[in-house]
Amino acid sequence: MTITLRCRCGQLRGQVDSRRVAARAVCYCKDCQAYGHFLGTGVLDAAGGTEVAATLPAAVRFEAGLEHLACMSLGPKGLYRWYASCCRTPIGNTPRDPKTSYVGLVRACLAESDEQLARELGPLRCRVETQSATAPVKSGGLSTAGVVFKVGVMLVKARLGGGYRENPFFRSAAGEPVKEVQVLSLEERKALTP
Repeated sequence: MTITLRCRCGQLRGQVDSRRVAARAVCYCKDCQAYGHFLGTGVLDAAGGTEVAATLPAAVRFEAGLEHLACMSLGPKGLYRWYASCCRTPIGNTPRDPKTSYVGLVRACLAESDEQLARELGPLRCRVETQSATAPVKSGGLSTAGVVFKVGVMLVKARLGGGYRENPFFRSAAGEPVKEVQVLSLEERKALTP
């Protein structure tokens, strides 16, 4: 089954193979919060969290509007954070090394309803970095360990099986992103921290 990937204005579109999504989670880390402030589009929930679906980049297919795909990083060693430049919709977060075959797709780009996502991907399994939340949030406990295990297995299989080579965010396994990366300066990064 596929899930529709779409930016808010509909110019960047694609599909996600829901069978390859390992888990759903909400991250409250300061970096995800800074990224939400960078986009300025109400990505964060009431406690400063960002919902993500952990999957393989190979599960993502862009169909239209690739010219609107943009990339930034909060610093010279940070994750690559992909978004639609046309309407500043977050798309996902990837490691800098494509051999680590992971993308955390941000809920804002998944067009299905919450009910459809729960049917296709399962329920939200965990909440991480809750100490950075801007309001009280219950941590994930044992469910977090299960999610980490599932994602770890997914990464190992992609690495050993060569699945990491199929990645729409990179031109090659050598690590060249498909778009130029805007790396924020320390001052720019600090300005995004509330």
